[in-house]
Amino acid sequence: MERIESTNVKAIEEKKVVGSIISPRNKIIVAMLIWGTIGLFVREIELGSIEIAFFRAIIGSGFLFVISLLKRDKIDRELLKKNLLILSISGLSLGINWFTLFQAMRYTTISNAVLSYYFAPVFIVLFSAIVLKEKMGLKNIVCLLGAVLGLFLILKSGDEESLHVYNHTKGILYGLAGAVIYAIIVLLNKHIKGLLGFQATMIQLSIAALVLAPMVIIQNSIDFNGIGIKTWVLMAIVGVIHTGIAYLLYFPSIKDVPGQTIAILSYLDPITAIVASFIFLKESMGVFQILGGILILLTSYINER
Repeated sequence: MERIESTNVKAIEEKKVVGSIISPRNKIIVAMLIWGTIGLFVREIELGSIEIAFFRAIIGSGFLFVISLLKRDKIDRELLKKNLLILSISGLSLGINWFTLFQAMRYTTISNAVLSYYFAPVFIVLFSAIVLKEKMGLKNIVCLLGAVLGLFLILKSGDEESLHVYNHTKGILYGLAGAVIYAIIVLLNKHIKGLLGFQATMIQLSIAALVLAPMVIIQNSIDFNGIGIKTWVLMAIVGVIHTGIAYLLYFPSIKDVPGQTIAILSYLDPITAIVASFIFLKESMGVFQILGGILILLTSYINER
């Protein structure tokens, strides 16, 4: 987080100029556009989903750690101890969350994977009602039914040719599993006290890497000699740009942007993913799939309002 330590007028004016060039709102937009293209890169990486999640966590946490050193950000040890349990559970959940999302992208189209993953707001409402005892109004119930109908339309869509290439049901189930885990992460993060979003994310990424490491070792599926330069380059892009830079843009900016605006901007992520998969991967969407996607995104948006 940027803090003005001096009242020097010139320094303040310089910061205003920089802020006007890249506003917090624009930073969030860029982060969403970056996240929306991750599926294109994951599809081309010749590694399993566990390995991709592991290297993403390693590279992303390493990048953020270097940035924190350059910014001279210090984490309060007492705050770290108080939040360690929640950070550990959410870090574990983050690693599994990435695995399920990448698996969804392997088994079904990017569009289906992202739309099923975007069921998360519905699960957040459900879990909030169960765990936090928040009341579910008529609006929430209608949105829930609308999202379920949208998911049903997506499951029923798909041409015969795509059924031979993909396992849509399995992919969508992985996407829904990712949505459940993401909802859990959101609820857990509500209980993190005192730590900046950037600091909490860096710690969660590090924990995710530690948790995924034994799984990668047990599987013993990585042949470093067989990994080509293309895979390493793509993995570096996912780790640095889609994780480190995107998180660096997003978390310091959310404090300066209204929650309603963030909710609206967050829909750039799935829209970008769908458009990018159509342009670069030639993935088409049927009428029922489009209607189902609109239902899921629309009900999620109304819920967040």
